[in-house]
Amino acid sequence: MARMSDRSPEPTAPHRAGFACFVGRPNAGKSTLTNALVGTKVAITSNRPQTTRHTVRGIVHRPDAQLVLVDTPGLHKPRTLLGERLNDVVRATWSEVDVIGFCLPADQKLGPGDKFIVKELAGIKKTPKIAIITKTDLVESKALAEQLLAVHQLAAELGFEWAEIVPVSAVGDNQVQLLADLIAPLLPESPPLYPEGDLTDEPEMVMVAELIREAALEGVRDELPHSIAVVVEEMIPRENRPADRPLLDIHANVYIERPSQKGIIIGPKGSRLKEVGMKSRKHIEALLGTPVFLDLHVKVAKDWQRDPKQLRKLGF
Repeated sequence: MARMSDRSPEPTAPHRAGFACFVGRPNAGKSTLTNALVGTKVAITSNRPQTTRHTVRGIVHRPDAQLVLVDTPGLHKPRTLLGERLNDVVRATWSEVDVIGFCLPADQKLGPGDKFIVKELAGIKKTPKIAIITKTDLVESKALAEQLLAVHQLAAELGFEWAEIVPVSAVGDNQVQLLADLIAPLLPESPPLYPEGDLTDEPEMVMVAELIREAALEGVRDELPHSIAVVVEEMIPRENRPADRPLLDIHANVYIERPSQKGIIIGPKGSRLKEVGMKSRKHIEALLGTPVFLDLHVKVAKDWQRDPKQLRKLGF
């Protein structure tokens, strides 16, 4: 009889799963990076700063690990009660995650806002921190090298070391997978936290509201993005539709702070609001996988960013 081999099989690496959050000042590319890693749109993006208003979880499934990415609002010097609450959300998030990714755009020098965030990160002792240089497609290699050195030196000055420093371009899909490869080993050993196929744990109504807000942000004046909030009042299947031709009725309100802003959102003869509806409906139908009838109304919630009662009503 053949003798069995004395060699035991190679142990397989344990599966890992956990939470990684991306922090940085507004418009540092956190949402675009989250979407690139997940492979689909789970966070709204805009070239306007401060568009993310709550934590968005995107889920990356790999054979060896499950990365739950938490995209946070940009940490900033608050001017309103909303701003203070957004900063509280960021700090609460990074106190609970397994890995923190600090995002810094390659095309902007380290500023006071970046230094403020890194100083706060230096106080978080046990959580591994990765410096992520985003938007590398916008700079030459010399400028990128200077940015990598600057972020390394800043940590050294504050008495800590980055677990990794990674340059990425989410738009150019450059080193995005490398970033996932570097985050995975830093997560705790764990079975998957979410079922295979789940890409986010955001409620559908919240995601629909965010897609409408993203469309409303496009092309408006500089002062308006911070004044826009969207609440989906209801999402109900249209009755008496044939099974092969369903239609989902979505009723949503777009809130602004002052009556004078209403005309900007609605546009001449309602043209702008119609455009917002068309753009957002396309993304909503892709998200939900069903045809949608979108009913949008613009309402004034006076100075809602500073009013605790209004903030609660609008979900902050």
